[in-house]
Amino acid sequence: MAEASWRLGWLGLVYACGSIAANYGRRALLALAGFGVDWRFHGSDVLGATAAVMGIAVFVVSRRRCLSPTRMLHLGLVFQVAVAFALAAREFWEGFPPIAVGSFLFVPAECGWIVTYPLAVPNTPNKVLIASLLAASMGPAALALSPARGTTIDRPLVYAAYFLATNYLCAVIAYAVACIVHRFSIRLTHARDIGSYELIERLGAGGMGEVWRAKHRLLARPAAIKLIRRDLLGASERVRDAVVRRFEREAHDTAALESIHTIDVYDFGITEQGDFYYAMELLHGLSLERFIRRFGPMEPARAVYLLRQVCHSLSEAHASGLVHRDIKPANIFVCRLGPDHDFVKVLDFGIVKHAEGAATVSMLTMEDGTLGTPAYMAPEIALGHSNIDSRADIYSLGCVAYYLITGYPVFGAETPIATALAHVHEKPVAPSERSEFHIPAALEALILECLAKEPTARPPSAVILEQRLAATVPRDAWTAESARAWWERHQPDVTRPERHTAQKPAADEEGSSPEAHSRFWPRFNRKPLSIT
Repeated sequence: MAEASWRLGWLGLVYACGSIAANYGRRALLALAGFGVDWRFHGSDVLGATAAVMGIAVFVVSRRRCLSPTRMLHLGLVFQVAVAFALAAREFWEGFPPIAVGSFLFVPAECGWIVTYPLAVPNTPNKVLIASLLAASMGPAALALSPARGTTIDRPLVYAAYFLATNYLCAVIAYAVACIVHRFSIRLTHARDIGSYELIERLGAGGMGEVWRAKHRLLARPAAIKLIRRDLLGASERVRDAVVRRFEREAHDTAALESIHTIDVYDFGITEQGDFYYAMELLHGLSLERFIRRFGPMEPARAVYLLRQVCHSLSEAHASGLVHRDIKPANIFVCRLGPDHDFVKVLDFGIVKHAEGAATVSMLTMEDGTLGTPAYMAPEIALGHSNIDSRADIYSLGCVAYYLITGYPVFGAETPIATALAHVHEKPVAPSERSEFHIPAALEALILECLAKEPTARPPSAVILEQRLAATVPRDAWTAESARAWWERHQPDVTRPERHTAQKPAADEEGSSPEAHSRFWPRFNRKPLSIT
């Protein structure tokens, strides 16, 4: 209804401009061509000018949102009838047109208006029928009033029968059009309902699906919906089933994790159309990727504060036999949760791998050929080893730590393959040589240890890594109070109560905006998407 009322404004403006151009523009062209032109103001001109002013008024009211969408559409029906009368009056008050010219029948101008109006401004079929019948009656009304204008009626019964038939036939057609449009709108509304959630706004689309901002219909709880459409997964039924199983396993695995630093999964299922979906919590903040791009590298104490929370999430996943395999700044979200700032949520367990039963699970993750992000990929993953364990995530987390305090990835190459090979063969430059901050020696040594080529040379677990990270900086070097003060200075919106808007953020190279209130980075393709 809001979209229809917005289009009604454009329709009013277009009609007003067209009416003025058709009336006075035609006379001006005839005058330039040397024909005699009657510039006197006639009764039909008054009606045409009145309808044009009404069209402009409709445009202004729609743009200023003076009326609700419902009232705006009611005004549009009045506008439809008024325009029909103005069109009919212009036809009949300045001399009757012939019903037939040669082998062609004359079609009243209001007929086209009656049929096209419900296409441009949809409404409920019954309202369209009433307005269309009234608009159709404007032709006979102008015909009946023509004697008062001094116009001679030639064969009045023939004219009346013809125009009644054509106008009311068009009213019936308009009603049929309204029924079709209304039925389509209802189906579209039902299609936007998934499970217990109502889709509010689509914020991104990738190779295998879409990301929507949604809300629970009963609880009014906002959520992020990852929707995987089966028709976008390829022609092979085997591939489609494998991808759906992978995302279903992702939902199961993520929902089973209870760490407060792991994204919460509310619900998942399959729609009536066979599309797979799952609903997750909606967050309020920025990914670390966006954070570094906007604010630059962060001080070591703050990086440690965030990395320890990531370790909390990974430690539970590893204890459950799960390896994330795609730990990167875009999948680590720093947000405000209740009164806490710099609260970390780990996202996107889309290519999680079970430490046991790898042969079965790896087939699901290889169906679309994407097994991680080269800039943060452990050497054993780049080499395609089958015995991947939790230490691959330790390596990736070391790459994240390096990026947070330097602002640069460990290795930068022109192609993804070259980047992956650099992780296999090249020795990383020490973070202190690329950072503007003073990096404690213990922290730099720990990061380089995480970046060891051999898994056995890295910290053995996320639990131990968290303990060693805590020992690299003073205990009170960065606190929750420090985080709150920082956000109040740099991005006050994050410190305010959470609010969810329907306005889509401006897109940037990552499909997000730094001002967005929350995001979820799905792994539909190599380009991350965003949820507001």
